Amino acid sequence: MGAIRSDTGERDAGRGKEFLADLAAWNRSHGEDNSEQLQRLRRNLRRARQAELTARQAEMLHLYYDLGLTMTQVARELGVNKSSVSRTIARGRERLRRCLQYSF
Repeated sequence: MGAIRSDTGERDAGRGKEFLADLAAWNRSHGEDNSEQLQRLRRNLRRARQAELTARQAEMLHLYYDLGLTMTQVARELGVNKSSVSRTIARGRERLRRCLQYSF
């Protein structure tokens, strides 16, 4: 009896994966094109980074997000504590979030 359940479970799992693949394909073909919305968000993000961030926040966000450095590497590069980098990045992100929350 255990073998039958195992077979059924494997078949059901296969159907589940197949269903998810079908659902993903359907979403791709029937989903909205949000490229205009993404383009507007990117444009607003560039403007917000220039207008809303302090020079220090902009520099740390650039090193962390644009260049892909870790917080430890950013701290070492700028000669500050890792906790300072973490706080500054968090404050910069919050400023950007507040600025961009209605830009969609």
